[in-house]
Amino acid sequence: MDSIHDLLSHNLVSDRDKYIVGFADMTGLLHESISEFSYAISIARKLDDEIIDGISGGPTRDYSDHYNEINSELAGVVKAISRNLEENGYENIAIGPTVSDTTMSEDYLRTLRMPFSHKMAATRSGLGWIGKTDLLVTKQFGPRVRLASILLKDKPDSPGIPIEHSFCGNCNVCVVSCPAQAATGGLWDTGIDRDNFYNAFKCMEKCRELSLTALNQHISLCGICLSVCPRGKT
Repeated sequence: MDSIHDLLSHNLVSDRDKYIVGFADMTGLLHESISEFSYAISIARKLDDEIIDGISGGPTRDYSDHYNEINSELAGVVKAISRNLEENGYENIAIGPTVSDTTMSEDYLRTLRMPFSHKMAATRSGLGWIGKTDLLVTKQFGPRVRLASILLKDKPDSPGIPIEHSFCGNCNVCVVSCPAQAATGGLWDTGIDRDNFYNAFKCMEKCRELSLTALNQHISLCGICLSVCPRGKT
């Protein structure tokens, strides 16, 4: 039976410059409906720098199209990996990228929280930390990524070392650039709830306003904080 690491390498061999992968111990951290799975594979797909650099006052058509294309690609990748894992005897659940709040449940719209957090899996696997505007900030690509995950019952060979606090320091570029003024400037750590440093509802409301103006669509898309973060700039 091929190892989990071997199966991942086989699926991502042609795109290693665009993908980063981590392995997380999620014991005791998952919703009861999926708590039988104790581990996760966190997969981050890099976004195009030229497109992200082109964002200034809100979402562009190029960013919207790219966002949808990468979501589709990433969903296909995790499905393929999940299928290969299943064929090799690894029970798993593939969780594709979060797409749009317009298709979410009433529970999500009330709390703006998903039963499973891609960002938690990514921080637990050591890929990055949570920035001041609640984005995952990866070591390699900053916040310029889209995320997906695969839940596992089997322990990977080498789970990552969790990141438990922010490395944003005194940088407030995303905070002052946010048109919704949704962030307080406070630093994340695993003991701090999101609502103490970031207002997701303010962000969603402003994103919908910007998307309607720029794209004539009722979606939540902005991208300004991705664009300005110095961690992602090349």
